[in-house]
Amino acid sequence: MYTIGQVAKFLGVSRDTLKFYEEKELVHPKQDVENGYRKYSHFDIYDVITVNFYREIDIEIKKIQELRKSKSIEGIKFLLEEKEQEVLEDIKYKKLLLKKLQIVKEDCEKVTQFLGTYTVKEMKALEVKGEMEHFTTYDQYETLKQNTDNLKRAVTLTSLRRVIRFNEAGMIEEKFIIVRKVEDSDKDIDGDILFHPKCIYTVVENGRWSTGVKNIDHNVEAGLREAAIEHGYQLLGLVYINILLTTYEDELERVFLEIYAPIE
Repeated sequence: MYTIGQVAKFLGVSRDTLKFYEEKELVHPKQDVENGYRKYSHFDIYDVITVNFYREIDIEIKKIQELRKSKSIEGIKFLLEEKEQEVLEDIKYKKLLLKKLQIVKEDCEKVTQFLGTYTVKEMKALEVKGEMEHFTTYDQYETLKQNTDNLKRAVTLTSLRRVIRFNEAGMIEEKFIIVRKVEDSDKDIDGDILFHPKCIYTVVENGRWSTGVKNIDHNVEAGLREAAIEHGYQLLGLVYINILLTTYEDELERVFLEIYAPIE
């Protein structure tokens, strides 16, 4: 027979942990009627080791209590399969989270590198998943959530593209499309594909900190026309605008927009 101190020492657990196991009726050491000390038999030690094992693989106390009362081998297998599925889903979530973090880091680099400059760049393939009248059309946000790969189905605007058609006289049409970046491994694609091998590319700043509430469309259009002339290209009368990154300065938002204007 062993004391609680001895068991705690050679199993590497605290006395409080052992007392907690007792409170949850996972371990049942005998109590010496003379001095009140708990006495652990080798069977009690098996119980502690078993509980430690299931806790190590993150099985809930309630599940261990059920197992402690009665559990067939098939029951144990089912319990482990449930936990396995939870772990697989968590791994999938963490991989997506890591990808999102890496994308935002890349977006920060884009702001640093391309803010206020113009260059020629490819607009990589996008699958069109749907349309919205405007990003403030809140009753259409359910469509946005269903057609994006947001981590927890939160409403975000990163999958929206504002599309402007224009000619020499000005804007002809404006709409918002819901898109998904096409990966090299994609095989089953349901929507139309947008792709432009050559675009005038830039990053511009919007938001109340830099512009107040002024519309910057005219300035953006003028800048694109000037850049196209400078590089010897012709604008195709189409602009794709993506909200790249949002931050704050003096409690006012700074919104950085990524602009692609196809050229020939």
